[in-house]
Amino acid sequence: MRAPASVAALVSLASLLGGAAQAADTASIVASQCIACHGEGGNSVVPMFPRLAGQHAEYLDKQLKDFLAGKRKNDVMAPALAQIKEGDVAGLAAYYAAQKPTPIKPDNDKLLAAGKAMYDDGNTQSGVPACVGCHQAEGAGNERYPRLAAQFPSYAAAQIKAFKSGARNNDRAKVMRAVAERMTDDEIAAVSEYLASLP
Repeated sequence: MRAPASVAALVSLASLLGGAAQAADTASIVASQCIACHGEGGNSVVPMFPRLAGQHAEYLDKQLKDFLAGKRKNDVMAPALAQIKEGDVAGLAAYYAAQKPTPIKPDNDKLLAAGKAMYDDGNTQSGVPACVGCHQAEGAGNERYPRLAAQFPSYAAAQIKAFKSGARNNDRAKVMRAVAERMTDDEIAAVSEYLASLP
């Protein structure tokens, strides 16, 4: 009976050490490559950089892998990506998913009502579906679609416009491109402000 117990202990110890090593690697990457842009705990204070705190791990995993594979491009991200391996992705995604988002204040309160209407109801005349259908109530998102609550309006608008122009094309089944193509600049601005107001 001693041999199996010893083996079990060694496997358990190896597992614990592996987890500790992975956590240390993730912490090192966050400190050296991520925090300068994405902020403490993923709560960026610079509007051009997305807030990652509380984002779904599955979404972050896909985005990082898309960056590494060249399916999504960003010149500012390039130096950090050069230091990240695919084996680091799961740990980084889990780290940011576990962080607590902090609220931010929208830039333009006058757009909030129009943004809420767009988020909740879409635009039936132009065929824009309600954002809530994919991104859920309060912008919480799910495993397939990202959390959008408390995102900077300028960042959210820039991403919607990138989908609209086709500059960003890593959405699943072209869903976001099809939606964004039908949105006006005013609608993009309004819904982006509304997202910033969500908790």
